[in-house]
Amino acid sequence: MSEKENNLVKTGDQVDLSKYVDGEGGIFSVRQLENIRGWNNIQYGAGLSEKNVGSKKLSMNIATIPAGGVALAHIHVDFEVMIYLLQGSVRHEYGSGCKKSVIHEAGDMIFIEPGIPHEVFNVSDTTEVRAVVARSDASEWENIVPYDRDTED
Repeated sequence: MSEKENNLVKTGDQVDLSKYVDGEGGIFSVRQLENIRGWNNIQYGAGLSEKNVGSKKLSMNIATIPAGGVALAHIHVDFEVMIYLLQGSVRHEYGSGCKKSVIHEAGDMIFIEPGIPHEVFNVSDTTEVRAVVARSDASEWENIVPYDRDTED
């Protein structure tokens, strides 16, 4: 597999995320929102997932795409994603061959169905994108696969 095909790699220290969790008895909090890890050119904080709170069906995090950054084409396998764009603007190129395009700006809410190929571009060369990302998959990134934009479905 080429480096581009294998771009969905984790970056930064893969730390024990449970050290960022406060709480007990069924109520847990993560207060550390700074970026501590990354995946597919996106930076993340500790977030909430099965990795630190034992979630069975959900995960949530703050995602940051640097100015001019691109989250390369990928597919979410069998899970939904909802995004609330806090800052910046992104262009989603999506569908077969990622030939469709839509722009989202801060304040927009986005829903991505399972199995939809998409690539995400920060449209600004000066401002990072920050978003709340919620997934119906507690494992976060394990069920995401690369997508070849040159492939017709």
